[in-house]
Amino acid sequence: RVLETHGHWDHIQAIPAMREAGYEVAVTALDAPRLKDVGYDVFIDDKEVIEIGNLRLHAIHNPGHTEGSISFAVANTPLLFTGDTLFPGGPGNTKLEGGDFATILHSIDTKLFTFPDHTIVLPGHGLDSTIGTERPHFQEWVDRGW
Repeated sequence: RVLETHGHWDHIQAIPAMREAGYEVAVTALDAPRLKDVGYDVFIDDKEVIEIGNLRLHAIHNPGHTEGSISFAVANTPLLFTGDTLFPGGPGNTKLEGGDFATILHSIDTKLFTFPDHTIVLPGHGLDSTIGTERPHFQEWVDRGW
């Protein structure tokens, strides 16, 4: 199964090949309309637990980058896949359709910054970080705006 963190083109362009290869594609219902040209198979719900082999992924709805953006926390590990919601240095872009700066900040603060400092942030692009590295800069992000 392929788990989409959100429906922007740079994250979904390989979906036709994945589906042709027999992989099921999952996305939130809120971002499903963004996949109308490439297709999807099932919805991911907030707080859903997805089992992949021995891994248990906890889905966390994180609106702000898109309406249906979602992160995945890997149970019993310090790993947090944040898609384009949280990067080293701040939140993801909120200037694209469906983005909202106040919403992404609220989502990060109330849903991601609840994880321990040692949690490793694995964004959809670029380098990793930790919650402990990013949390102290929250007010800077608020002040600078997007």
